[in-house]
Amino acid sequence: MSITVTNISKQFGSQKALDEVNFSISKGEIVGFLGPNGAGKSTLMKILTGYLSSDEGEAKISGMDLEENISDIQQRIGYLPEHNPLYTEMYVREYLRFCASVYNIDKKRVEEVIGLTGLTPEANKKIDQLSKGYRQRVGLAAALLHDPEVLILDEPTTGLDPNQLVEIRTLIKNIGKDQPDGKPGKTVFLSTHIMQEVEAICDRVIIINNGKIVADKNMKELRDENEQIIFVEFDYRIEEIALKKIPNLVSAKNTGGFTYELTFDTNKDMRPEVFDFAYDNGLKTLQLNQKTKNLESLFAELTSS
Repeated sequence: MSITVTNISKQFGSQKALDEVNFSISKGEIVGFLGPNGAGKSTLMKILTGYLSSDEGEAKISGMDLEENISDIQQRIGYLPEHNPLYTEMYVREYLRFCASVYNIDKKRVEEVIGLTGLTPEANKKIDQLSKGYRQRVGLAAALLHDPEVLILDEPTTGLDPNQLVEIRTLIKNIGKDQPDGKPGKTVFLSTHIMQEVEAICDRVIIINNGKIVADKNMKELRDENEQIIFVEFDYRIEEIALKKIPNLVSAKNTGGFTYELTFDTNKDMRPEVFDFAYDNGLKTLQLNQKTKNLESLFAELTSS
């Protein structure tokens, strides 16, 4: 496993930021870490990078215990914090060469990451002249300089415009793939509160709420889940028990007035069945909307409290 987290807890005063968090991430996985603001995402990431220590539990990176091997582990991690710290008065290439000197890395590697992160056109500009999208690229380039096995990215696309979002997402996805030169793809642990981010980039999603893991799902499994929700409005009220005649119905709930939320256990479009049910029972269908259960609805369901 690239990352293993076992019973990690962290408290700040009376607030428990993390409460016995457990999960593991395999080598080469791109995993999204979702949660509302204040759920504990950044705290856990700071623990995994050695910036904070946990109160209880243990974390391992590449099989090594974080507390016992902090120096070795930090050589294997690339970290992009939420607030990307850059020396904005420096030129892009100058800044990356400075970072490389900290790791005692050959300057050739600087040129490699400039190319990898698409910074070539901006390499001779000062960082304070760059758009936020390119500044994020500089942060990613710095995190990649020492060719880490694991990338930990905290809110890497916050504040970017739609074009910049696509560029950074594509870059992160490519970093996770096996490289043409035979190098294996990197393990990426990506914190965000943007659902589309996870759907676009990740193999798996972990959701945290109030310091606890509330879901850990493979994205393919989530996409293949059969549950389907239909919102229907009739012209008058009908008892929920009568709706049970509709095939594949799991539950029926009146949401106010003559509107019902119908949940089905099938990936077949059930709207024709609902329409036929209404016709057969002398009802008029005023509104009929389908919603497949996706990451957004799962997130809302699990973090609403």
